[in-house]
Amino acid sequence: MSSFKGTTIVAVRKDGHVAIAGDGQVTAGDTILKSNAHKVRTLYDGKVITGFAGTTADAFTLFELFETKLKQFNGDLTRSAVELAKQWRVDKQLRQLEAMMLVSDGKRIFLINGAGDVVDPERDAIGIGSGGNYALSAALAYLEASPTMSAEQIARKSVEIAAKLCIYTDDSINVEVL
Repeated sequence: MSSFKGTTIVAVRKDGHVAIAGDGQVTAGDTILKSNAHKVRTLYDGKVITGFAGTTADAFTLFELFETKLKQFNGDLTRSAVELAKQWRVDKQLRQLEAMMLVSDGKRIFLINGAGDVVDPERDAIGIGSGGNYALSAALAYLEASPTMSAEQIARKSVEIAAKLCIYTDDSINVEVL
């Protein structure tokens, strides 16, 4: 879903749970700077999970802004996502951020970006980042063919598969589940 290099984030919804998984690789050009970054985090006292594709400074800025929106709108994920997207699109400084976020409250999943998009995926999985489409493809296959796997297992395995195909993705995986 994006052309960001250096990360893979996937969200999977199954059996009343949502898992968001991300790899840990941070790159600069063709150099690996770090392999244990945490691009998936909980917000709003552990009631919301989010995964991020983009630069570190952009990530922290957007995590903070999104948590502020969650507090402002009493944890209403939809309203918070829409308000963040609106602010991101119209604010002169925020518009410069090149990033995408996946957010979930354990029921809904949204992709939020600086173009003002708030996308509720049609299927029970969505991926972002340079390996996002690989992870998404794997997640959709597991959702269809593996009825005993949990959302967490599918999300983790999907990023592992992306790591085998995308040079900007590693197998140091962080997963959060609601």
